[in-house]
Amino acid sequence: ERPVVLVSKDINMRIKACALGLPAEEYFNDHVLEDTDLLYSGILQLPDDFWVKHGKGMESWQETRQGTGTTYYRVTGPMVPAMLVNQFVYTEPKNGEAPFHGQVEQINGKTAVLRTLKDYGHSRNNVWGITARNREQNFALNLLMDAEIDFVTLAGTAGTGKTLLALAAGLTQVLDDRRYTEIIMTRATVSVGEDIGFLPGTEEEKMGPWMGALDDNLEVLAKTETSAGEWGRAATNDLIRSRIKIKSLNFMRGRTFLNKYLIIDEAQNLTPKQMKTLITRAGPGTKIICMGNLAQIDTPYLTEGSSGLTYAVDRFKGWPHGGHITLARGERSRLADFASEVL
Repeated sequence: ERPVVLVSKDINMRIKACALGLPAEEYFNDHVLEDTDLLYSGILQLPDDFWVKHGKGMESWQETRQGTGTTYYRVTGPMVPAMLVNQFVYTEPKNGEAPFHGQVEQINGKTAVLRTLKDYGHSRNNVWGITARNREQNFALNLLMDAEIDFVTLAGTAGTGKTLLALAAGLTQVLDDRRYTEIIMTRATVSVGEDIGFLPGTEEEKMGPWMGALDDNLEVLAKTETSAGEWGRAATNDLIRSRIKIKSLNFMRGRTFLNKYLIIDEAQNLTPKQMKTLITRAGPGTKIICMGNLAQIDTPYLTEGSSGLTYAVDRFKGWPHGGHITLARGERSRLADFASEVL
């Protein structure tokens, strides 16, 4: 007489159960969010009347922050409790006015301090020859180039520039600023189709085929150096290669990374537990970048709600040394953008 429910994370199993008339449910305990539309995007659009409502008794001052002049605003008003530290705020341009792009520096009750951003869309501020092509990319570069921020998550569909921006910022800070000693890149090795068997070689060589994304992006970044000629380019490529290490996730337990710039690609295929294992590897002076696209989960037992990327974004929001941005616009090609929409 007891009601019996089958609990499974395997969607095929649940469909078979429903076909046989057996009640089936998913395992909900590890879900971070019911609906991924509620996931923190890192961006907040300010209403047109924001400065009117919040401008009463506003203070503003200027300071030099990481080598650039930054303007700070202290605002008080009803919208402040909805903001989070390191969230990006912007107003839409109207009537020929310049749009405001800022970042929340700190929040005390109903008072917030906002600061202006560095404009990485201008060729003067290029990062390893790369400039931001849209508002979200500019926000992302502000997080990636900020020495105060230790943990950055980037989400976005195919072709929004996640890997390219992270690599460009990494190379600039490793080779030009000497802030980190090297870039370490790792990713979840989950194949899209059938597995092609074991791969030959050392750990680095085995990870080679998985790192096609790295090679494609390095090709773009190497092209920006046109003045050096063929020899110069080859030398630059060798130098860059020597500063990028490719590691497998399987051997991360017990390691500590000091002053490294760690990029975790395809983070949507990681479980929350794997994500914790990776992020707790960070020693002093290390910065971790997690990126992925929640619409491309290839692991059979993970959903958008229980993915490690969703978990990290949700838990780290509002932390003063962490930031998240959801990149919205694809910049790969008109073919890729159209395919993302219609297929």
